[in-house]
Amino acid sequence: MSAVLATVAIDRLTDGIVFALLVPVALALVSFPDPSGGIHAGLSWAAASSFLFFVLLLLALAAYKRGAARAEGRLARLVYRLPPRFAAPVQRLSTSFAEGVVWPGAFWRGAGIVLASVVIKLLAATHLLWAGLAVGVVLRPGQYLFLLVFLGFLVILGHFARIVGSFVIGAVFALGLFGVGEEQALAMVLVVEAASLLSVAGVGAFALWRQGVALADLRTAGVYNAARCG
Repeated sequence: MSAVLATVAIDRLTDGIVFALLVPVALALVSFPDPSGGIHAGLSWAAASSFLFFVLLLLALAAYKRGAARAEGRLARLVYRLPPRFAAPVQRLSTSFAEGVVWPGAFWRGAGIVLASVVIKLLAATHLLWAGLAVGVVLRPGQYLFLLVFLGFLVILGHFARIVGSFVIGAVFALGLFGVGEEQALAMVLVVEAASLLSVAGVGAFALWRQGVALADLRTAGVYNAARCG
């Protein structure tokens, strides 16, 4: 499990770096009303700080992997100071996590990871394109890329600030920058939200079915866990 978590961490950090690098591209391709320059400055600072943060985290993981591989390293010394009954499990956990911190040795495999992340971002940017076609709204390609990066940072900010509906509010505002009416913008956002929720629910239900897990089993497990906690 810890090795899988390390692999997921590498994937998320790589994805975050690619996302941050798309911000200057989007700002260079798009012009919109921003008299105070606050939107440009905010996105620029967010992209720069995110890029630096993700790179530092990747370097920290690489340093952790090197330290976990050395028996005389600082991490090993800290583990050995623990009580014997805790030292062995912690050592296994740290070693397993370090084994999951990997990057393909072949150049084409590493390039494939980065390219796949870019393709996924570009595909996500088309969500509002398809929803817009349903209500007669067509924007320029660069504007969809701007919406992707703008809403990406806004959703993260809304999550930490506990702002309900940050994606809907931000999308209506951002689409308004390109002359889209509020009614059309709201319709586009609701279509994207509904499609996202339905697709996650549908794929999740199919995956559970393939694993032999029925929804009734989940309800039974939930009631059992609630009874134990109670």
